[in-house]
Amino acid sequence: MEPTTVAEILDRPLSRELLARDLTRLAYVAADGTPRNVPIAFSWNGTEIVMCTPPNAPKLAALRAHPAVALTIDTEVHPPAILLIRGRAELDRVDGIPAEFLEANTTYEMTPEQRVEWEAGVRALYTDGMVRVVVTPTWAKLIDFETTLPSAVEELVRRQAGQ
Repeated sequence: MEPTTVAEILDRPLSRELLARDLTRLAYVAADGTPRNVPIAFSWNGTEIVMCTPPNAPKLAALRAHPAVALTIDTEVHPPAILLIRGRAELDRVDGIPAEFLEANTTYEMTPEQRVEWEAGVRALYTDGMVRVVVTPTWAKLIDFETTLPSAVEELVRRQAGQ
């Protein structure tokens, strides 16, 4: 998929809304060769999806060996809005807590006092730093079930219409 097409899809209003959410589902191939799909907090900076994880997370070895990943960001309503993204994970170990980790957890309902307590707990827990998992999208599809559908459903609709 051309980078300009990816950028156009990610710049649509519904995509921007989904990219402002807190959780994505990260799919990758684990070290034992089996598939994994894990929910993980993320931050979108306009060109990259940034997820942060402890340096001892098992997914890091798997991502080093097989950096191709797929991400799903969706809603819990009917019809769902779904943003599918593919790319390659780049790993960046950092001291302390990356700003993206703190940004990725801003929409959870917390009082200012709870936020201060949560952040202090995070800083105390991740004393060995964190690893930023950075994905630059190379492919994207937005499904809203009104103007866009999964490809298999699109094919069925075309068949039904006799095309």
